[in-house]
Amino acid sequence: MQTVPYWTEDSPRPLDLQVSELPDAVDVAIIGSGYTGLHAALTLRKAGATVAVLEQETIGWGASSRNGGMATTGLKEDMAVVFKRYGTEMGRALWRWALASIDYLEITIKEEAIDCHFARTGHVTLATKPGHFDHFAREVAWFARELDYHDAWVLSKADLSNEIGTPEYYGGLVDRNSAGLHPAKYVFGLARAAARRGALLVEHVAVTGLRRQAGGFQVMTRRGLLQAKEVLLATNGYTTNLVPAARRGIFPVGSYIIVTEPLPPALQEELSPRRRMFFDSKHFLNYFRLTPDGRMLFGGRHNLSTNLDLLESAHMMRRRMGEVFPQLVNVPVTHTWTGKLGVTFDLMPHIGRVEGIHYAYGYAGHGVSIAGLLGKEVAELLAGQRQTSLFAQIKHARYPFTPYDRFYLPLLSRWFRLLDKIA
Repeated sequence: MQTVPYWTEDSPRPLDLQVSELPDAVDVAIIGSGYTGLHAALTLRKAGATVAVLEQETIGWGASSRNGGMATTGLKEDMAVVFKRYGTEMGRALWRWALASIDYLEITIKEEAIDCHFARTGHVTLATKPGHFDHFAREVAWFARELDYHDAWVLSKADLSNEIGTPEYYGGLVDRNSAGLHPAKYVFGLARAAARRGALLVEHVAVTGLRRQAGGFQVMTRRGLLQAKEVLLATNGYTTNLVPAARRGIFPVGSYIIVTEPLPPALQEELSPRRRMFFDSKHFLNYFRLTPDGRMLFGGRHNLSTNLDLLESAHMMRRRMGEVFPQLVNVPVTHTWTGKLGVTFDLMPHIGRVEGIHYAYGYAGHGVSIAGLLGKEVAELLAGQRQTSLFAQIKHARYPFTPYDRFYLPLLSRWFRLLDKIA
């Protein structure tokens, strides 16, 4: 079993990807080469700005090539909670924005001719308890009433057998507008598009400090200095104390994935005849799907930590996969890996500026859908093409000190485990 992402094993970083040396000066330095940073780079180059994308590893190394490849509708926070917190008008605007983010994703893939197996196959949320299914029914009715949204529906336990080859769940909620893709092919396609338009992609360059000065910032790296008029932090779950105020607004959460060997076509059809994206209704949820080449990808977590033993987590994922799909108990697992989600304290994405540094982060597992459009919007703010963003209008809670993960995450993990037992 290989301990590297299946996605980059299947589609490695292109050898002919145009990368650059560290320049002396640019209009905008973007720290992070995932979906956010690359969409921002594309947008800024279209506006005529000079851009350097700085990556301490290789292009797309983080969550953008490590996720499950699921572009799902909505936001992490429950929309009814969003309505109560921000009001009906803002709630509806945020919902429309979230739907538009998948449209923007699809348009970008088509315009840039990125071959990443994008397909609007939809997703199914699976009820792990009878009460969860009852909640789904109320939620679909609420969607229709409050959002005028009619592309989601519930399936009983009996009807669910047409969607998934397991009796494990008590029903499901289907949303037709979600999509699947190959995340590594997508991020490398974005990188090609950005480089083609003149963005400078700089690998293996760790940013060690940012110093404000007349006319912008001095960006300090282990490979030299870079002068930039503006800096964009696009690191999401990999955000460090480089900008302390930004770090206090987000915490990393680990996610762990296994992938099987390719399955026979008949077994693929039995497990997932419509090739939906699946995730269950637990707090410590599992998510799974068939990959474009017919493997079962199965992910999740039993703890919020980013430092769990990888092989132990793989064993737990394999055991749970066998409970959901007994047909896969003896099927070899070929790959296991981990990555980091970026989660804010209100479970909402945020866009803004702290200590003079622009940032966009907090996707909480919805980055495939929303990181691109948020990257575009923060770039438009930088270029003076936009006055504000919905997510800039949301108050951003910050923890009073760092590092807080060792205090906060263990408590939250215990709470989630308790909720999964009793709720």
